[in-house]
Amino acid sequence: MNITNECNMELMSRYEDNHFDLAIVDPPYGIDIAKWDAIDMKPSKEYFKELFRVSKYQIIFGGNYFDLPHSEAWICWDKTFKYNQKLNVGAFELAWSNLDIKHTFIRYTSCGNFQGFEKPRADYNKKKSFHPTSKPIPLYEKILIDYAKEGDKILDTHLGSGSIAIACHNLGYDLTACELDKEYFEAAMKRIEKHKQQLTMF
Repeated sequence: MNITNECNMELMSRYEDNHFDLAIVDPPYGIDIAKWDAIDMKPSKEYFKELFRVSKYQIIFGGNYFDLPHSEAWICWDKTFKYNQKLNVGAFELAWSNLDIKHTFIRYTSCGNFQGFEKPRADYNKKKSFHPTSKPIPLYEKILIDYAKEGDKILDTHLGSGSIAIACHNLGYDLTACELDKEYFEAAMKRIEKHKQQLTMF
């Protein structure tokens, strides 16, 4: 894995067209509900232009908040289960994609069963996460299992809590990612390294 603490535009500028097979990104939505999602945090048109240039396929969480091309391949993450009632978070989250898939909506339930994952992971609880928009590792694992192919190069321009890096490590995918915020970057790297160390113990 190649993970850096830098601006995503700088990272993408170093790569040629279609270098990455699949970009899975979760940028700020710019809906101004909190400091970390202020309007001025919303990605620019230049960001999406670069993202589409360097990657063949894209999955963009919060795609319904951005001006993106029409797609028939939306992914719907169903987050409805009991902790949402306490944390007051949305029941669903949409991800835009240009994948060649037959279904308009695909639902990943968060009730502890990610289509084959029998139990929720320990770090699923957002209350324990250092990042405000942390997503569960099994969600990224299932997306990779469903939509990535062996040998694919994966791109993430907003690393956040590092869940996608752990998923890529678990499944053996080559990941290039960056995180602009130094504090989040350092915390994510510690989380990733701790996960690797735990795996080597068994």
